[in-house]
Amino acid sequence: MNDEALDEAAEAELATRWGPFRLVAFRDSGDRGEHLALVHGEVRDRDEVPVRIHSECVTGDVFGALRCECGDQLAAAVGVVTAAGRGVVVYLRGHEGRGIGLLDKVRTLALQDAGGLDTVDSATALGLPVDVRDYGPAARVLRHLGVRSVRLLSNNPDKARALEAHGVKVAVRERLLAPVRPENLPYLVAKRERLGHDLPAPELPDA
Repeated sequence: MNDEALDEAAEAELATRWGPFRLVAFRDSGDRGEHLALVHGEVRDRDEVPVRIHSECVTGDVFGALRCECGDQLAAAVGVVTAAGRGVVVYLRGHEGRGIGLLDKVRTLALQDAGGLDTVDSATALGLPVDVRDYGPAARVLRHLGVRSVRLLSNNPDKARALEAHGVKVAVRERLLAPVRPENLPYLVAKRERLGHDLPAPELPDA
């Protein structure tokens, strides 16, 4: 697929607790959203660049919610990128709740608490789609950065297929596992059994 280019991009240096990054904010030509890419080291014209395509999750990324693994995965991905000396973390906004938005995501959480539904059934019970995320913006910013192929940090095979469909070569996909807790165990089970994520059978560690 020959996607369009980015509409706009702006760059600045960003010092973080993990080390220095180049912060690339961009407005995408496809979804018209504003997204971010954190770039560490030299990635232009490089192969097998460690890349995390991270969907926005305010509850997990910002407030440290324990019922999902999003915050853990984001921190782990930044750690992998810095340890490798190069890489990209693409942060896609508008992906809250696999694309349904923050308000409806909270509605699904309430259903899960009240009725024991999982993350899939709580969405469909409200007449919502299970996953409407678009990875085109990630592909476009990776091309903007000159990345030739990626080492994708993801448990989701669909994400690798989506990037390939948008013209990004996925040289390898590596699992990015998070700690299993009582709070996130049902979520991880649903992702493995209902959504096809590449996860070991989630089990709580021995006390």
